[in-house]
Amino acid sequence: MYDSDQRKILSVLCHGSIFFSTTLVAIGIPIAALFLSSDPVVKDNAKEAINFHFNVWLYGIIIAILAFVTLGALGLILGPILFLFHWGLPILGIVQILNNPDQVYRYPFIFRVF
Repeated sequence: MYDSDQRKILSVLCHGSIFFSTTLVAIGIPIAALFLSSDPVVKDNAKEAINFHFNVWLYGIIIAILAFVTLGALGLILGPILFLFHWGLPILGIVQILNNPDQVYRYPFIFRVF
C-alpha cells in the first residue's frame, strides 16, 4: 500500500510546478517525481503535468506568432484565454487531488506525448 499523504504531496507538487513555468527548471519537479516515485498514481500525475507543460509552451508559441503576425490583435484575445488555461486547470487539478489523492487528474484540451 502506498502512503496517501506522500501521494497527495507529490501529486500536488507535480501539478503545482506549472506556476513556476517561466523557469525551465519547473518541469524538473514532475520529471523527478516520475523517476523517483514508485507510486503509480504519482507517476501518472507526473506524466500528466509534463504533458501540460509541453502544451502550455506550444500554445504560448502559437499565440506569440499569431500576435506578431496580426500586430497584437490576436494576442489581446488569445492571451487571456491562455492565462486562464495556464492557471485555472492546475488549480482545478490541485483541488481534485486534495479531495481524492487516489485519482489521477487528467487535463482537458491537451495532447499527450507521454
